[in-house]
Amino acid sequence: MSGGPSITIKSQPIDGNNTGNAAAQQQQQAANGAATAGASGAAGSAQNPGHGGAASGAGSVPAEGTRQNSLQRIQQRKQKVFNLPVPQKLAKLSMYSACQSEGCRCTGWKTPQENRHRDVESSYCPEFNEECRNTSCRHSLRSHIAHLDNISSSSMNELLGAIIDMENLFMSMQRVEDEDTKKVYQYLFRLLRQCVLTRQQAVIRGPLGDPPFETPCITKAVLSLVFYKYNHLSTPELQTMTEVAKTFLNFLNHYNFESPSTRRGDLTHEDASNYKINYTRWLVFCHVPAFCNSLRQCETSLVFGRTLLRTVFQCVSQQLKKKCISERDRFPEDKRSIITLMPKFLETLRAELLKDDSPIWDTSYRPSNSFVIQQRKRNQEVASVPIGPSAASIGGNKRTSVGEPLHKRIKKEPTDRPSSENLDDLPADVVMRAMKSVSESKTTNKAEILFPVNVSRDENVKAEEQKRAIEFHVVGNSLTKPVDKQTVLWLLGLQLVFAYQLPEMPREYISQLVFDTKHKTLALIKENQPIGGICFRPFPSQGFTEIVFCAVTMSEQVKGYGTHLMNHLKDYSIQRGIKHLLTFADCDAIGYFKKQGFSKDVKLARPVYAGYIKEYDSATLMHCELHPSIVNTQFIAVIRSQSEILKELIAQRHNEVQKVRPGLTCFKEGLPVIPVESIPGLREIGWKPQNRPARSSRPLEESTDPEKLATSFASVLQSVRQHTTAWPFLRPVTAAEVPDYYDHIKYPMDLKTMGERLKKGYYQTRRLFMADMARIFSNCRFYNSPDTEYYRCANSLERYFQTKMRELGLWDK
Repeated sequence: MSGGPSITIKSQPIDGNNTGNAAAQQQQQAANGAATAGASGAAGSAQNPGHGGAASGAGSVPAEGTRQNSLQRIQQRKQKVFNLPVPQKLAKLSMYSACQSEGCRCTGWKTPQENRHRDVESSYCPEFNEECRNTSCRHSLRSHIAHLDNISSSSMNELLGAIIDMENLFMSMQRVEDEDTKKVYQYLFRLLRQCVLTRQQAVIRGPLGDPPFETPCITKAVLSLVFYKYNHLSTPELQTMTEVAKTFLNFLNHYNFESPSTRRGDLTHEDASNYKINYTRWLVFCHVPAFCNSLRQCETSLVFGRTLLRTVFQCVSQQLKKKCISERDRFPEDKRSIITLMPKFLETLRAELLKDDSPIWDTSYRPSNSFVIQQRKRNQEVASVPIGPSAASIGGNKRTSVGEPLHKRIKKEPTDRPSSENLDDLPADVVMRAMKSVSESKTTNKAEILFPVNVSRDENVKAEEQKRAIEFHVVGNSLTKPVDKQTVLWLLGLQLVFAYQLPEMPREYISQLVFDTKHKTLALIKENQPIGGICFRPFPSQGFTEIVFCAVTMSEQVKGYGTHLMNHLKDYSIQRGIKHLLTFADCDAIGYFKKQGFSKDVKLARPVYAGYIKEYDSATLMHCELHPSIVNTQFIAVIRSQSEILKELIAQRHNEVQKVRPGLTCFKEGLPVIPVESIPGLREIGWKPQNRPARSSRPLEESTDPEKLATSFASVLQSVRQHTTAWPFLRPVTAAEVPDYYDHIKYPMDLKTMGERLKKGYYQTRRLFMADMARIFSNCRFYNSPDTEYYRCANSLERYFQTKMRELGLWDK
């Protein structure tokens, strides 16, 4: 949902012009050696001065004018640094570069005492032989930049941009009062500092995970809400509601969230824990990258989902309603309906946010194709409209438009995409023929149908499920609504199954979890009795499900029920947007879970599940990541079907290859050569003509300057004449010397004649020049026997001629 009108985003002043040399010197101390870091200009951050704990600014939406001005000042300062002469750039980099002298531990060149108050970003350009002020270093500035000798201009600018971002972060760190926020700024400061030292890209790894953090994202859910609630409206009304939704998303993307310490009183323990994690993610991936574009920036509405929106919705909606009232007069007359409809939209969104079964938060929910196409078309129309001053004053929902380099905003499309003609794929008719053959073989082979030999267990289980001989039900206890008698009986039966199959687990503990309202059990029912089940607890806010018990009655364990039971649980989890399964498996169950796709290599960050999942002694934590596009209950059958089709394709190709074809008779009829592709059966076995690469052009080819070509020929001819073996070919052979020579040689040639032709401009192409030279050698070999001196001179001079031609790029043999 990009483009369209939106509420103007306000920002507090950043105070970027008051950093001065004193602040730069403070940064120098924090960065281990950034003497007079030159933070003049705009070293502030695009945030509230007291963000994350200040009573005046926390949780507010900043003023657009000052926010944009601050981001522009940051970008202007970067551009100013990028335009500095190379020596001043190197001086700036040296302040954050480790000394390259052996044994020295200095991490940044420090300005000499007499120049401490001078700024390398304005007028000060130190000499490369000036010594570092650090008493443990005392090495010259050159020693700190020795590793930057071969650095490109673009790489140097990237490092300088990261340094300015680091200095801005340091100033933000000094102003912020909230300790949690300050720790995040310190972490990012150290990350950028390390990236500058190692000259690597800033990559955030660790317990925070990678965006997006929840599915569906807020943007998708809001789009689904517009379709779900307002698709019955007329086109203009639906368009207006879409603009209302975009205004909300734009407001959320620019909203400055309150720190966890500020909101501790109005959140439950679980909500407070979730909010602290999401607040840290927001700072790292959304807020700080808005003014530090060395870090990857994400939009809040695209990487967060229902969990975050639930915890902040009340504050956001109140602020947005106030903003609508205060900004009403600034909106054009034809757009004021957005302000009027905003409270109604917020109330609708709030109701869907609180519903546990709302379809807009279901990952499988999709608006109609016509609605999606209409939205995309309208977004393209909006994007094609040039943005003028009026559009800028209204504001868009892309914060990266200011203060971010162009190469980071625009995603380059790959230019050499392979065309469909170049893909080594089988024709559709061949695949369809193989599928038809497999299907017919299954139908005609009656014996295998009546007496199956190698039918997999999952096929038998699925057949039983289709005949309703077995059923799968998710059951659980409840304290808010009545539980029917059948569910209670099944829960009691499942309790007995778990107790019998897990004798080391206390029965009271099993009963406690099976009947706990936060736990559910996927029950396998046969003849109305539970014969197996998986007891689990979902954690939607964390994105994983904990498997507590998993058991099947002993007499039913070899029939494939356990695998099908787990596949049902995987599909159940995917339908609810959960992509991870975790369990503590004892030594007897590790083999089973490995077969179901679980691994001891837990890829889920520990802070995501620590404190949520129950830990057991003498058990191994195992993890299974689910793919949302896979239907696990059908997966094995699909793989088996693909395997059968592949075998059929191989058999068909084998039959084609083994086919005996008649031999060629054209050579007996006198035909000397035929094209390779005309050999029968060659294409059928997969042969394709090779596309030879185009010959690279030569510097002195026929298409070049004739004068240059003639100069090259003259150079070659002169070298050939001066060769020690050239004496037999310097002038024409006379009849007096060799009386019968012209009886055998009809087209004589020599180096003198070639020189005369060259002066007359005869050699317009290298082919003519090479042909005359080759005639000299072929005439010699034709007239003289191989054991003569003349024959050996011809061979030696020919090799020398070819070498000289290759040196000039005029030889392609």
